[in-house]
Amino acid sequence: MNYKLRKMTEADNSVVAALVRDNLKQFGLDIPGTVYFDEGLDHLSNFYSSEDCQYYVAESDGEVIGGIGFAPLAWKSDTVELQKLYLKDAAKGSGIGYELINFIEDKMIYAGFKQSYLETHDNLQAAIHIYEKSGYREIERPKEVVHSTMNKFFVKELIVKHFMELSTTEHFF
Repeated sequence: MNYKLRKMTEADNSVVAALVRDNLKQFGLDIPGTVYFDEGLDHLSNFYSSEDCQYYVAESDGEVIGGIGFAPLAWKSDTVELQKLYLKDAAKGSGIGYELINFIEDKMIYAGFKQSYLETHDNLQAAIHIYEKSGYREIERPKEVVHSTMNKFFVKELIVKHFMELSTTEHFF
């Protein structure tokens, strides 16, 4: 599936909110204690408007097919929370989830974070599978958890990728 990534804009607010709510409802998580009822969900572009808080949408043929974001954790320095990785059903199983995680982790590193944290629910088995295959390890529930219904918690150390620029005359074998 071909798609492009771009920063979320105000025009994306209702589409992303619907994407999140549709996914949560599909897995029985349209209940209190989830982002489903967060007031800010309908105005995400306001929240994700700085270098420390970013959200990107995946777009295919002019249609938003997914998204992913991050925001710093107030209770743990140098740690950022991977947030709202959601895909339309047509994009699921295509590998886009892994690509979005790799993309957002690069953005996290560039923003100076050392560790990524995320919260999910055991109803979201496909998401858990992607997180684990992406190197996240499960931890005990932190006492600071805001979305009380979430029952799975993961962290991953972010590794800075070093790239060496080679001139056209240098070769390594």
